[in-house]
Amino acid sequence: MNVLVLGGTGVISRAIVTLLLQKNHTVTVFNRGRQTRSDSGDVRQITGDRLNREDFESRMRRESFDAVIDMICFNEADARSTVAAFRDNSGQIIICSSVAAYKRPYHSVPTVESAESLFDDPTFVYAWEKAEVERYLNEEIRTNQLPVTIIRPSLTYGPGAANVGVLRQNYGIIDRIRKGKPLVMFGDGSTPWSFTFAPDLAKAFVGVVGNTQTYGQAYHACSEERCRWEDLYLEFGKVLGLEPQIVHISSELLVAANPDLFSHLYLEKTFSGLFDNSKIRSVIPDFACDISLHDGIKMMVEWFEQEANQVDPQKDIMEDRLVELFMAWKSQMQAFAAGS
Repeated sequence: MNVLVLGGTGVISRAIVTLLLQKNHTVTVFNRGRQTRSDSGDVRQITGDRLNREDFESRMRRESFDAVIDMICFNEADARSTVAAFRDNSGQIIICSSVAAYKRPYHSVPTVESAESLFDDPTFVYAWEKAEVERYLNEEIRTNQLPVTIIRPSLTYGPGAANVGVLRQNYGIIDRIRKGKPLVMFGDGSTPWSFTFAPDLAKAFVGVVGNTQTYGQAYHACSEERCRWEDLYLEFGKVLGLEPQIVHISSELLVAANPDLFSHLYLEKTFSGLFDNSKIRSVIPDFACDISLHDGIKMMVEWFEQEANQVDPQKDIMEDRLVELFMAWKSQMQAFAAGS
């Protein structure tokens, strides 16, 4: 099939392009052309900026695709532009949403799609905007029978990722473990979670291409390996052969220290991150996330060592400072206990 990927160079979309090529689809990507692709296949490149709405929509209306996979749809305006561009010239529109679009607390754990509603609090901007995307698309599906399929990833890692760790400190995790410097974990680290890796998630996006059963439906697609958040750092330690030092700070305190960096922990990741894939398997029977946390972290360590072996100095200093504050507070609590 002739498939367009809006994006194509991000963590997930790289894996999607690779798998589309392996499945012998004809692939075009649309992006700003600022990053090189890692795939070696025959991919047509269209360079442009989707935020230049008039130019984007005009150019896309002159094209024709069997399916469009929109990996860079972050708000309702993006969704409206995608629909305007491809309503009449694409057999299917596949939108990347997020499990962040679910309202919390969940009604089901492991979470199933039919039990949940969409996020309704604009305080958490990312989740609110993804939910607004889905509300708009649901209306288009209802009133115009638009052939839309929505995929909701959970936290997904892979080569190119810039969101690994509590501080999203990426290679800094490896650096701190090797130097014996503590890593900050939110809460007590016991929040249940399933960490997904991009090559597995790509199977969902590619698997729904051209699948008419998926029109008008939304699916989450996530690993079902049950872990705890702390296992992320423990697994890095196992791969490196070193035991990480971990300090635990509540997500509420972390948000107070840096709302921009830590709000997602308090508003999303303090809730269970376990999801039931029964619905996606009902349309892609062989869908499975086969990459274990250990193998996924090994993949990330190899990529960090080869290509992303730089520490973010500001985040490293911030983590040092958070550890200092924690240790000072701990000493005060110990003194309090001794005096009581």
